[in-house]
Amino acid sequence: MTGLRLLAAAFVMHLVLILPAAPMPAGQALLRIAPELPLILLGLPLLGRVGRVAVFLALSVLAVQKIADLAMIAALGRPFNILADMALIGAGADLLAQSLGTARLLAGSAALAVAVLAAGAALWWATGTWSRLAWRPAWRLVLLSVAPLLVLAWMGGGWTGNTPYALARVELLRQTAQDLRQMRTLAARDDLAGATGLLAEIDRDVLVIFVESYGRASFDAPYHAERHLGTLRRAQGQLADAGLAMRSGFLTAPTQGGQSWLSHATFANGLWIADQTRYGAVLASGRQGLFHHARRAGFRTAAVMPAITRPWPEGETMGFDRILAAGDLGYRGQPFNWVTMPDQFTLAATDRLLRGADGPHLFAQVALISSHAPWVPVPRLLDWDRIGDGTVFDAIAPSGDPPEVVWRDRDRVRAAYRDAVDYSLATVMDYALRHADDPPLLIVLGDHQPVPWVAQDDGPDTAIHLIGPAHLVDRAADWGFAPGLIPPPEQQALPLDRMRDLILRGFGGRMPQS
Repeated sequence: MTGLRLLAAAFVMHLVLILPAAPMPAGQALLRIAPELPLILLGLPLLGRVGRVAVFLALSVLAVQKIADLAMIAALGRPFNILADMALIGAGADLLAQSLGTARLLAGSAALAVAVLAAGAALWWATGTWSRLAWRPAWRLVLLSVAPLLVLAWMGGGWTGNTPYALARVELLRQTAQDLRQMRTLAARDDLAGATGLLAEIDRDVLVIFVESYGRASFDAPYHAERHLGTLRRAQGQLADAGLAMRSGFLTAPTQGGQSWLSHATFANGLWIADQTRYGAVLASGRQGLFHHARRAGFRTAAVMPAITRPWPEGETMGFDRILAAGDLGYRGQPFNWVTMPDQFTLAATDRLLRGADGPHLFAQVALISSHAPWVPVPRLLDWDRIGDGTVFDAIAPSGDPPEVVWRDRDRVRAAYRDAVDYSLATVMDYALRHADDPPLLIVLGDHQPVPWVAQDDGPDTAIHLIGPAHLVDRAADWGFAPGLIPPPEQQALPLDRMRDLILRGFGGRMPQS
């Protein structure tokens, strides 16, 4: 019986040690033997109670970090960084509550808590079983149990075990702390802080329109490109016939799968903001972003943010004269699951509430969210004159299967994403065509790609389009942007953090004399 208990306890620790930090087949993971396991089994009887506590804590931290990595990779395509990502837990819970419902989220959270407690209890029992072994006579049993593991560990499969992983995570934390210090320094340094005449050549409203989850997959992944390129080609012809100029390119975003605000901040601040730590550092620095400079240039600045449903205090530091959150846009229709309102209503509300007013021209950020996960249901483009208060969308909002059904099938998720992005693109292009007689300058760009298994593309590149009068749009030729709405496949992506300075310098301005 003692032997069975020892084997069972060793198996529990084995499961923790072979838990993968990135997705891999379960069978492949189970067949691995961690080189650390024999050392732990030999060390626990020697170190007694102190060793048990140390091993229990180390294995617990290791398991939590790996599970967090798996969850973050599934959601955002990258591992979890405790210094940078803790703030995302609340946002993630809100998204799950909106998509799955509060009751399901609470039930899932309760089940997870029970599983964590059970796993912790099993690990505590396992470490205790081995630490209580007496030196004699059980020591021979220990050696007999461990010897095969020693052979397998040093002969099996070339897996280096958990030590390199743990060292890499420690190095990541050290690097993150260093990056935070550097970001604070960079954020306080701005070559354009004293520049004059920036944006002086712009003679009309400017709308920076972020299309959620719109990336290079729409051009390079055949499944998505087949639909999206057709939509862009039709729009290109219609916009050209209406006298509008277009130039397009690709940008490399700092995030993938989510965290749109990091791309928004990278674009506006001209700094690479890839995590929450850098985001907070830039907001606290007082750096002058694109919208601060637009305000100084005499524009009215605004943010149209239909995804904002709670207080957004950081918005006050971003240079916006006015912030229109979900509750400020006048939508009275039903939400589309997590998506508070269709993109067409958001753009119509932007016209109604911000554009056409007397006084200075508008320089606004508009975040479109119909192509945000869970991507169901997908709205339809309606007659703009029918939009009203949004209740016209009520017949569409409950249509189709709910997210919890669609998300059981990865093929259906990819199809839903393709349809949602296509709707967003069609809506933006129709909006541009609607205003062709007196066009604003539209800067339309994706914030990030979706997770790789949805995008069928594991790159971070997004697309950008400038649409408007030729005397403004053609200035983007110097940035390497190609005519039309479809950049050539070989076009290199610009880092997103270059866009602030390209826009500020590209549309006029005299640099201060040194």
